[in-house]
This record gives sequence, structure tokens and C-alpha cells, in this order.
Amino acid sequence: MGIKGNIGGAVGRQLAPRIAELAPGLTTSFVREALSRAIRGVGPLPGAADAADKQLREQRGDVDKAIHEVIENHVRYAGAQGFVTNIGGLMTAAVTLPTNITGLALVQCRMVAGIAHLRGYELEDPRTRNAILVTVLGEDSVRTLVRAKKLPAPPMALATAPAHDETLDAVISAELASDLITKVAGKRLAITIGRRVPVVGGVVGMGADAIATYRIGRYADRELLPRAKR
Repeated sequence: MGIKGNIGGAVGRQLAPRIAELAPGLTTSFVREALSRAIRGVGPLPGAADAADKQLREQRGDVDKAIHEVIENHVRYAGAQGFVTNIGGLMTAAVTLPTNITGLALVQCRMVAGIAHLRGYELEDPRTRNAILVTVLGEDSVRTLVRAKKLPAPPMALATAPAHDETLDAVISAELASDLITKVAGKRLAITIGRRVPVVGGVVGMGADAIATYRIGRYADRELLPRAKR
């Protein structure tokens, strides 16, 4: 990514306040709302646990294969919404970026929640919910935040902590909201500006969201180790 990645990050940081003006709902609260909807279901999409259990049945009880299917399905979802919300190029970016950000948050939260469910974590537990949101940040971001002492531990340790630390809720929501805005807005616009072709921008957007979702899925698979269901 190199220079392009640096440009994307700079554009994202500059655009973040503008997105807040265009869509006031894109505050830290949208992260929790996206997670809540991902868990209980929204529109034609069933809740994360129901979707994961369906995959488990189709894979005849093989958890690892079910997780693989959960990841593959959500990579496709992420790619589809990434293409639709970027097809208009720069001319429609101001309108579609908030949709892309919230859509991507919902898809990735639903995927990680499904994996957590299959590994035996209780989705209503606030510790699990914080672990899901931290996982969506991605492995590199989590390592950076733990080193900087902004997070006390990686996702699994948060999910299995002796007690829920309410002070972490706002920190995690703010970090993920900022991360999503920077990555989606900055990288997407930097790439689209470089291409200056609307349809190509859609294809690039589709690939970027799909790859990011795949990486998060693999991270969740490695990080959220099996836990005995109570």
C-alpha cells in the first residue's frame, strides 16, 4: 500500500468530521447499534447465531468448516455492499460513504459474532460484545492499541475476563468508529481519485472491503479459541 495507504489515512482523517456533518448518526453509538443489529438480525439477514447454526447443520456439526463458510459468506456480503456504495465514484462519495461505513460495520460484526457463537461464547455477554468489536479492528490495530495501553488485552482475554469493565465500552466504540471511517473513507477515496473512473472505483471498493473482511474473519478464527458452552 505504501504511499497510497498513507494518502488514504490522511484523507480519511480529514474527511471524518465532514462525514459526521453529512450523517450525524455516525458517532460512536453507530458501532454498538451495528453490533446489536448484527446479533439479532436485520432485514432479510437472520441474526448471527441463527446464521452460524445453519452453517453448522450444513457442515454436519463440523465447527471449523462452519466457521469457514461463515467467513466466505460475509466476504461476499462485504464485496457486494462495497461495490454498490462505490460505483458512483467521487460524485456520489459524500452520500454513499456513510452507508458503506455502517454496512461494513454490520457485516463484519455479524461475521465475528457468528464465529464467537460457534466457539461457545455468549453473545449477550458485554465482555463478548467488546471482544467482537475489538476483533473487527483487525490484528495489527489491536496490537498497536495494546502496546499503547489503550486496550488492556486482545479479544479473547477481554471475552474471558473475570468481570466486565464498563470503562472500556466507550474506548472500544470510539476506536472502531474512527478506524472504520479512516479506512473506508480514506483508502476508498484515495484509490478512486487515482483511478478517476466510477465503475473501476466500484470494483476496487468491492475488493478492498472483501479483503478486509476476510482478514478479520481469519483473525477471529485464530483469536477466539473454543470455549465450553454453559
